[in-house]
Amino acid sequence: MRTIILTGSLALSLLLLFATQAMAERSDEFGDYLVHYNALTTDLIEPSVARAYGIIRSKNRALVNIAVLRRVMGTAAQPVRASIKVEAVNMSSQLRSIEMRELSDAGAIYYIGEFPVTNGENLNFTFEVTPEGVTTTHSGSFKQEFYTE
Repeated sequence: MRTIILTGSLALSLLLLFATQAMAERSDEFGDYLVHYNALTTDLIEPSVARAYGIIRSKNRALVNIAVLRRVMGTAAQPVRASIKVEAVNMSSQLRSIEMRELSDAGAIYYIGEFPVTNGENLNFTFEVTPEGVTTTHSGSFKQEFYTE
């Protein structure tokens, strides 16, 4: 098992970027926006980073992460605030609404939500993203299986 070790003011940005890359890039494009998303067990987060952002570390807890970027011609994509709604359904059709919270650090904006998981639990996530100042909502989905043993 690999532990993510980070320090400094960009810890959250690097943590979530690394987690996205480590679990295969997951993203959707809509209009001028790019939505990055992933889910991982929180034991992969380095203890000091978890403490700094109030994340409970455990093999039996998972974190879903969503970041919204706006593409601007001739510049790097810019993080934007958004309204985010996330739900997950397990193989027994049990629905979970996941409460999301905004984290921002050094110009990065992320939305994270924590929830309990069991070994081998396979969740189908659906999400809705509405960037601030925009009336169009983007819907997306992904699947993730969690291993806690």
